[in-house]
Amino acid sequence: MTDINQYLHSSPTGNFFLLAGPCVIEGEQMAMDIAGQIKEVTDRLNIPYVFKGSYRKANRSRLDSFTGIGDLKALEILDKVRKTYNIPAVTDIHQPEEAELAAPFVDILQIPAFLCRQTDLLIAAANTGKMVNIKKGQFLAPGAMKHAVAKVRDAGNNNVAVTERGTTFGYQDLIVDFRGVPEMQKFECPVIVDVTHSLQQPNQTEGVTGGRPDMIETISRAAIAVGADGLFIETHPEPSVAKSDGANMLRLELLPALLERLTAIRLTINKF
Repeated sequence: MTDINQYLHSSPTGNFFLLAGPCVIEGEQMAMDIAGQIKEVTDRLNIPYVFKGSYRKANRSRLDSFTGIGDLKALEILDKVRKTYNIPAVTDIHQPEEAELAAPFVDILQIPAFLCRQTDLLIAAANTGKMVNIKKGQFLAPGAMKHAVAKVRDAGNNNVAVTERGTTFGYQDLIVDFRGVPEMQKFECPVIVDVTHSLQQPNQTEGVTGGRPDMIETISRAAIAVGADGLFIETHPEPSVAKSDGANMLRLELLPALLERLTAIRLTINKF
């Protein structure tokens, strides 16, 4: 994928783009099945699609939480998905040295929200030449994200995107302030709304993050209505048995109908 930014805006109908897949790579067959099913519906709806899967989960509440199947094995699966379906892939990185490790296998390096101010991490990601998607910290105002964007650009990489994923609201909830979408679009980069992570209910006393998947369509519709460039949705065939973030993921079989309704909203808005 030579020009990822051009690809993200390549829909002939002006549709939004989509980053979607499982929270974490659990195995090759599951990743291939999810990617194939999403690719089929996104092709039909003219939605530029990026496969999402974390090759390793570092931000976990408990020591016994699942972290991955092995870094190289998961990265090779990401690479196989992108080559098989001719689509880009995105994965998270957590430390500067991971940027060089992951870059050959994906098209977008994603910076987790908790780490969006880590200068060394941002610079390392920028130096790979890959697009850098920075998730807005749950503790930051949208306007403050201009500094994270500037770090990537000042390192010589203009391929950068920012993602809204909710703001801390009390101890165990998040809220999405949709004013942040146009605010961050002033940075002249794509703005994505992370629908499923915005519906997390963190800091549960049992150490397992909760969620509100019943609100996925509500947040998605609002994001499209305010003009978000892209959506980020984690999905799984059986969220109840997912290795990570199952409480807020969308059941895969529900995704096609949701994307159809969201496309109808976007195409209606584009008429005005």
